[in-house]
Amino acid sequence: MSISELQVQTALKEVIDPNTGKDFVTSRAAKNIRIAGNDVSLDVELGYPARSQIDDIRKAVIDRLKALPGIGNVSANVYSKIVAHSVQRGAKLVPGVRNIIAIASGKGGVGKSTTAVNLALALAAEGANVGLLDADIYGPSQPQMLGISGSPESHDGKKLEPLTAYGLQAMSIGFLIDQETPMVWRGPMVTQALQQLLNDTHWQDVDYLVIDLPPGTGDIQLTLAQQVPVTGAVIVTTPQDIALLDARKGLKMFEKVGVPILGIVENMSTHICSKCGHEEHIFGSGGGDRMATDYEVELLGSLPLDISIREQVDGGKPSVVADPDSPIAAIYRRIARRIAIKVAERAKDMSAKFPSIVVQNT
Repeated sequence: MSISELQVQTALKEVIDPNTGKDFVTSRAAKNIRIAGNDVSLDVELGYPARSQIDDIRKAVIDRLKALPGIGNVSANVYSKIVAHSVQRGAKLVPGVRNIIAIASGKGGVGKSTTAVNLALALAAEGANVGLLDADIYGPSQPQMLGISGSPESHDGKKLEPLTAYGLQAMSIGFLIDQETPMVWRGPMVTQALQQLLNDTHWQDVDYLVIDLPPGTGDIQLTLAQQVPVTGAVIVTTPQDIALLDARKGLKMFEKVGVPILGIVENMSTHICSKCGHEEHIFGSGGGDRMATDYEVELLGSLPLDISIREQVDGGKPSVVADPDSPIAAIYRRIARRIAIKVAERAKDMSAKFPSIVVQNT
């Protein structure tokens, strides 16, 4: 008696994706189930990058199917497929970019840029093609954080080629000006410069473009939130009450312009003494949790206040690439996977599916 597809489907409903918490049938990840006698093969398509998870997922699927009575050989091809998802109404998509993730904070000094670069590197480490746009015109920090120097080239005289570091495509005003030159520009000039950096960069097949936004909720941030096709925003805060107060304002700003909040990252959550190992909440505790509960969004993860994070990013080699096997790098990768999963749960962008309608006089 040969194995039936119903048996396979029923078994797969019992295999839970450890990253999404959903089974592979309900999530429609299990595809192309092929049965030849008692041999079974199938594809498992993940909507998020998960290079570090694929072997475990494949093993879980195969182990469950092999428990079926009379089963023969089982093979599972597990892979990631990242597609474009819908953005706020009226925003024009950026060529070469599938999804844009804005990393924002209500105030400065909460470690937003450090979080942005590590999350971008974590997405790349999990197998995604990632770009990083440093949108802080007044205080660009990504060139130093990525250890990049030099100016971008233009092959066609129209678009700038992004600089690369650790597999990331990166663009920053810091590549175009002297390091000590202050940007004495008013808001409209800054907004125009950012639009040019975004739209006049030759992004190449980018799954996720991470935008490191300047802190605050002023004219620049509002214009960006309205005009840049953002798939979702991540709010970075510390547990401190003052930081949370400003983070709430940032969250509300995105809500008002129709940009989905993917979640909150609580930075500097605890401090662990490098001498004795004692852990304490020097900025308070539970603030990110309370904010997530109040606004019904996800607390994507919490990061410690650790001297190695600061030293590594100041040295131009952020934690995810400086020490990829460290507990801190694992936290960044876990948060990055959660962000990618939240993006994958968004409605897909179907604009490319519809033909252009042209009205002509004949």
